[in-house]
Amino acid sequence: MKDVIWITGASSGIGEELAKQYAQRGNRLILSARREKELERVKALCPHPENIAILPLDLTDFEALPDKVAQALTCFDRIDLLINNGGVSQRSLIAETDFKVYKQLMDINYLGTIALSKALLPYFVGQKKGHYAVITSVMGKYASPFRSGYAGAKHALHGFFDALRMEHHQDNIKVSLLCPGFVQTNVTINALTGDGTCLGHDDPATKNGLEVGAFCRKAIRALDTHAWETYFGKKEKFGVYLKRISQKALHALVIRSNVR
Repeated sequence: MKDVIWITGASSGIGEELAKQYAQRGNRLILSARREKELERVKALCPHPENIAILPLDLTDFEALPDKVAQALTCFDRIDLLINNGGVSQRSLIAETDFKVYKQLMDINYLGTIALSKALLPYFVGQKKGHYAVITSVMGKYASPFRSGYAGAKHALHGFFDALRMEHHQDNIKVSLLCPGFVQTNVTINALTGDGTCLGHDDPATKNGLEVGAFCRKAIRALDTHAWETYFGKKEKFGVYLKRISQKALHALVIRSNVR
């Protein structure tokens, strides 16, 4: 029997495309995001919509997440893979960013993700198996200007889920950290600026990034093998390896690239 997969951030972008590709494979899916109408739209675009359940949730409503887990478990009587994809990006200089924006970035990208994952953990431990996938970013491995809060939240995800993998190795719980660079989605358009408003426009790096379907096909292959940590992208993914050799060289390269 194919895995039951729960995808957050499923109303657009990477989450939407993952839903379509997994539905094509015949998996049963639980799709979550804040916008129920958009989730219904995604469901209608997927093959075998009878195998898809809709479960709206807000990652910043931490206290509600244990109940959401209980509801998710009633959809198909089990969950095999949770894909933590919900999140928001940032485009603002540190000196021009309100502290409330940093809190919002951490609440959505980090605390909401770990709250949901922790709420599901007793179920995974009880059945002695489970798989967490986390869509982080190459910004979880190094940083660049205009993304300080986003990079900080993504770095934090790596620390938490590396620890979870160690603590629950004996429970047969897998953790996969998927680290894309630029992917052709609306992530930049929806990125938070210094005062918390959305940027509202795209940038050349995102427009010229990986096509979302191609990224998701690669991501699914990585998840099929329970890969621990995988990097995706064009030249930006090589920053992960360059940092291991020389952090100063990476610093100089990122400064010269002037990517916003």
